[in-house]
Amino acid sequence: MLAQRPPTVWIDDSHAIVRRGMAACLQQADFVVRGESATLAPVPVVADLDILVFEYGSTALRRAVRLAEGRTTRLVATVRDVSEQAVRELVDAGVGAVLPHGTLTPDTLIATVRAVVAGTVALPGDMLARLLLHVTQTSHLGPAGLNSRERSVLRLLADGLDTRGIAEDLCFSERTVKNVVHDVLTKLNCRTRAQAVAVATREGVI
Repeated sequence: MLAQRPPTVWIDDSHAIVRRGMAACLQQADFVVRGESATLAPVPVVADLDILVFEYGSTALRRAVRLAEGRTTRLVATVRDVSEQAVRELVDAGVGAVLPHGTLTPDTLIATVRAVVAGTVALPGDMLARLLLHVTQTSHLGPAGLNSRERSVLRLLADGLDTRGIAEDLCFSERTVKNVVHDVLTKLNCRTRAQAVAVATREGVI
């Protein structure tokens, strides 16, 4: 999990009212809003930033990924048009959560950002079928498959547990859990925990 301090967030959206509404909701939920931008202008300051919430677009996605590269900043994308292409691009880029504008409420915003801060993933249920199809086409189980410890961790990831929760459930250290997750992602050729859970579920591994 991230350091025990109020999580920091940057809000990006082309519509000022939407942007300011999201910022107000998160501030009321004890997040620290570091700044706001429209189509990533001004450029978000990501130094020591926990979460960058940005409005999806192919160009914006590439810029957001570059900004977060090599940092602990996690990405949350808001999407106005939930298309198959959008799902593929977001999953492949390692975005931690997707928020369709059509279902965006203060509660879903806060719950989703909290989930990403905790190290879990947040994808709308109606995206999972498209996600499963995509990862089936692009990912394959490694020749050695997964061992029992890796399967146990995957099952708990699928249940929505974060690193600390998995460690407590399995009596592992958090470092061990992180190492197992890394091995799982490598074996399944996945970038994110959500992608790994989807692949494992589709392949009948968990």
